[in-house]
Amino acid sequence: METRQEAVTGTIGCATAVLGAFAGIAVWFPYGRTALFGAFEGETNPTDLWLGLPVLALGGAATAVAVLTAVQGRRRIAVGLAAATAALAAFGYAFDVLAAPQALQDCGSPC
Repeated sequence: METRQEAVTGTIGCATAVLGAFAGIAVWFPYGRTALFGAFEGETNPTDLWLGLPVLALGGAATAVAVLTAVQGRRRIAVGLAAATAALAAFGYAFDVLAAPQALQDCGSPC
C-alpha cells in the first residue's frame, strides 16, 4: 500500500511536470504566435506548431521534474532527465523550432 507521503510526493511531481510544460508553452508562445498567424505578408509556418510546441512542452516538463528529483536526492534520475532535456534541446536547435517565419529572417534592407 502506498503511504500518504508517497501520495503527496507523487502529486507534487505531477504538478511540477504540468507547471514545467506550461512554462515551456509560455516560452514557445511568442514565437508560435508569429509563426502561426503570419508576420510579413501573412506568411505562416505550421511546422512551428508540430515541432516547436511539443519540444518545448516536453523540455519544460523534463527540466522541472529533473530539478525536483535533484532536490529530493535522486541523482541518477535527475541526470537521466537532464540528458533527456539536452536531447530535446539538440533536436530543437537542429530543427530550429524557435525560428521566426522565413520572411522575417530574409527581409533585407527594406525592413
